[in-house]
Amino acid sequence: MLSPKSAETVRATLPAVSGAIGEITTRFYERLFAAHPELLRDLFNRGNQANGSQRQALAGSIAAFARHLLEHPDSRPDGLLGRIAHKHASLGVREEQYPIVREHLFAALAEVLGEAVTDDVVRAWNEVYWLMAHALIATEKRLLREAGVRDGAVWRPYRVAGRVEETDEVATFLLWPADGAPAPVSRPGQYVSVQVQLPDGARQIRQYSLSGQLDGGVQISVKRVAAGGRPDAPEGEVSGYLHAHVHGGETLYVSPPFGEVVLSDEGDGPLLFASAGIGCTPMIGMLSHLAATGSRRRIITAHADRSPATHPFRTDLRRLTGKLADATAEVWYEEGGTGRETEGAVASMTVRSGLMDLTQLAVPVGTTAYLCGPVPFMKAVRAQLLDSGVPSAAIHYEVFGPDLGLL
Repeated sequence: MLSPKSAETVRATLPAVSGAIGEITTRFYERLFAAHPELLRDLFNRGNQANGSQRQALAGSIAAFARHLLEHPDSRPDGLLGRIAHKHASLGVREEQYPIVREHLFAALAEVLGEAVTDDVVRAWNEVYWLMAHALIATEKRLLREAGVRDGAVWRPYRVAGRVEETDEVATFLLWPADGAPAPVSRPGQYVSVQVQLPDGARQIRQYSLSGQLDGGVQISVKRVAAGGRPDAPEGEVSGYLHAHVHGGETLYVSPPFGEVVLSDEGDGPLLFASAGIGCTPMIGMLSHLAATGSRRRIITAHADRSPATHPFRTDLRRLTGKLADATAEVWYEEGGTGRETEGAVASMTVRSGLMDLTQLAVPVGTTAYLCGPVPFMKAVRAQLLDSGVPSAAIHYEVFGPDLGLL
């Protein structure tokens, strides 16, 4: 995909660019937000900017794309591009914003690397940038077209019809389109973006997995993000606003559903869902779909949490497991009892103490696995699944926040 001359230049300069990319992206965002403060106010996650995770994600994606072009010149990293394109489409990112990013990114590159950024280096990395940008633009346009919205016009008003307290930290919001028409059809595992106007006037956006199936509506579940005690770990702006101010009757602006980590209706092989904390939301959505369709597949649902009190959808997990012909629920609590638990007519689940360890389970041959939770958790679980014989191609994952990669 890269021209031979550009490939040679990128190969020679990739170590220097990778080594300085943290500083490059810091300068890039400083320049970008100075020129376009509306992007920080109304598009970028201010919390992720404060803790630096968004910057790490951008750096990682550009370096990964360039490395793939060099190592696999006849293909492109569609997994990486797909995740980014779905996020961009749900945020309403527009084609005309790509030249703006390119302008400030290359200015930062020259600022940090100085005289090393020759005309040949600019031409080579410009080729990398536009190969990635054009691939994303084409995919994002297709996703928006399939969603039935024109380029960038993703926001639709929804009325908050109800709220359910799942735990002290997690609330479920039931949303219906304010115009009375049904919500778009979604696939199990997808998410929507939610835009709220904060007291300072900023319109901040966050993405939340669909945690259940509503006839004509949308169900999301939101964990309140508490401050981490450090300047770079502020309280979640949008989650805090939703928990404090949204109780029913309010209007939120919601995107169509996006996300490529979805449950396929094809096949009858075994499934394994592994989640931690609020990462259970897409898994509960998938489990709800399987129960509603009467699936007879072998299903293992594994979840890790601090304690029974912090476990969202704990009762739903047993209820949905009980509706399925061949499903089991396996839970690990850092603080809590062990053994088999049963309440009334719902199914039992096996509870263990400590961190999730899938080597304690018999993972069937041919299993397809879906993971969601903090990146360190997913790295550990993915390694356990690989050791159990599950092929890498059969392990799918969803990341809340910037995707820093599992590999």
